[in-house]
Amino acid sequence: MFKRILLTATLLIATSAYSISTEDVKGITLGDTDARVQALAKAMLTADDKTASFLQALSDDAVKVAGDKVFVVKDDKAFDAVTSTEQALPDDAEDVINNNRMRGEIDSALAALKLFSKDDAVRQAAVKQLQSDADESKLPLIEKALATEQNAAIKDQLGLVRAAALLSSADKLKRMEAAKLLATSGQANTKTMLLARMDLETDSEVKAALGTALRQVESKLAWGDKLGAVFSGISLGSILLLVALGLAITYGLMGVINMAHGELMMIGAYATYVVQGLFQKFLPGAFDWYLLAAVPVAFMASALTGAALERSVIRFLYGRPLETLLATWGISLMLMQLMRSVFGAQNVGVENPVWMSGGVQVLGNLSLPFNRLVIIAFAIFVLGSVAWMIGKTRLGLFVRGVTQNRPIAACMGVNTARIDTYAFALGSGIAGLAGCALSQVGNVGPDLGQGYIVDAFMVVVLGGVGQLAGTVYAALGLGLLNKFLEGWAGAVLAKIAVLVFIIIFIQKRPQGIFAMKGREA
Repeated sequence: MFKRILLTATLLIATSAYSISTEDVKGITLGDTDARVQALAKAMLTADDKTASFLQALSDDAVKVAGDKVFVVKDDKAFDAVTSTEQALPDDAEDVINNNRMRGEIDSALAALKLFSKDDAVRQAAVKQLQSDADESKLPLIEKALATEQNAAIKDQLGLVRAAALLSSADKLKRMEAAKLLATSGQANTKTMLLARMDLETDSEVKAALGTALRQVESKLAWGDKLGAVFSGISLGSILLLVALGLAITYGLMGVINMAHGELMMIGAYATYVVQGLFQKFLPGAFDWYLLAAVPVAFMASALTGAALERSVIRFLYGRPLETLLATWGISLMLMQLMRSVFGAQNVGVENPVWMSGGVQVLGNLSLPFNRLVIIAFAIFVLGSVAWMIGKTRLGLFVRGVTQNRPIAACMGVNTARIDTYAFALGSGIAGLAGCALSQVGNVGPDLGQGYIVDAFMVVVLGGVGQLAGTVYAALGLGLLNKFLEGWAGAVLAKIAVLVFIIIFIQKRPQGIFAMKGREA
């Protein structure tokens, strides 16, 4: 009698240890797709780690069948899919074939099981994946996860996933409840989901509720689109500001038409790439801080190149704008070819540090990337530094004196040739900082500067030659105008419209937004 009780208890324990049954395993792997999907939905009602392991093996194409036996293959060894005991793999074992629909169902089921992970990031990713393919079969797991979730943000998103799952319910009241819950969502995929459901819905009352929810979601998405356009405009404006600040000194203050300004930016970007490589090789543990070291290196590389350019070529061409334009254009071609010879013609990648990766999710369809936020802050810092240097330092006083009246400044003992070199080096160094910033939002290549040189000249001319304040207004204004027009007319027409606007503006006000006054003029 005792032996019989012990045997029964052992069998019960063994059976309970396998939360995924033989029937579930066969149902998920054998038969047509509809039957397998139904078996998967049934298994998910009592799913645990064992179920997740088996589904992951299915996703990895590591499951084989031989007759009615199902095996999981790992490290060239075969294990029973239910008991996990090692067994010999029959010679006639075949791979389980998963079509696209089955793979989608498996991925969705794995995402549902990840809702119970201890890692917030894993649960967040699982919720995001489930938002687009939740159905009523996953409701038990979703509601279980909702009851145990402690993170308020994830819990709110889980509530929307539950609503999306209820949307496919056969119960009219549940579909009505789902419509009301989804009306609070600001996600783009919620709009797609509501539109798809409206096409299938036959009940007029539910359809009306879905229409109301759709209008509310579209209203929230519209705000996200508008704010996104504003942020994109400010982001583009900050980049144009960084590019144009150096030109505001070399062209605005010194009157030098420097067509190699874009290549000075390119040098700063390549300097950033070199610093990245040095950190990867010699200081891999401090790689996330390589950008802090790259900033002064990019400045000095471009500043020294600019100083050499001024002392060797440009100082002989002051007052001769056409010759300066042609000479600097030739130098720009030489610098591009030099970079092609040293680094190759292909673009090189510059990685974002960890603290510049990711972004801030403001609205359902509006995320602010950290790298763009850092560039905006960096542009403000550089602008403040340049304004302080020009307005408050001895070097700034000499630069202003030389640009306003060179003969009188020379009579007062100012070494005008040296000041010219310092000012040109400063403008070139700022171009290097712009290149360093641009390396964080795109690839670095020999043609990097060509895409910004025309825009930079437009910013300086539109703002008013020699006016830093005008450069700021023009950069931000053109950035915002360009992004709003892109959403309305497309990128190419937006560029054309901005150029036409600038031509008309300069015709009406050739001195720019801020004109020089008094003795400055």
